[in-house]
Amino acid sequence: MKARAARARAAAPRPAGASLERALLAAQVAEDNRGTDVVVLDLRELTSFFDYFVLATGSSRRQIHAMSEEIDHALEDRLHDRRLGIEGYEESRWILLDYGDVVVHLFEPETRAYYALEELWGRARRVPRT
Repeated sequence: MKARAARARAAAPRPAGASLERALLAAQVAEDNRGTDVVVLDLRELTSFFDYFVLATGSSRRQIHAMSEEIDHALEDRLHDRRLGIEGYEESRWILLDYGDVVVHLFEPETRAYYALEELWGRARRVPRT
């Protein structure tokens, strides 16, 4: 009985709050920097590792770098949040920005299609952005 209750608590969605604000700001900054196909996925019901993925596509290495740098600046300046890690900056085919409960993925078009994170996390709810 205790194990079932613990599983039910673990499966319950966590409150969105600050992590949703971070995800939406990162998505807006990516879009403001000409990122395309910007998507925010709500993963709270699927994993306990993070709350949201932000995915965006850039048309060039320079644009992907600019998006990553502007997202860093916006989250630090507006929300006083610091990035925990970064992967792929040198190659720039897929830059991953780790903010703990929010992970931002910035892709070249071919790399995004190859890894197909939207399909891999197909049960995740897309967060509407207005």
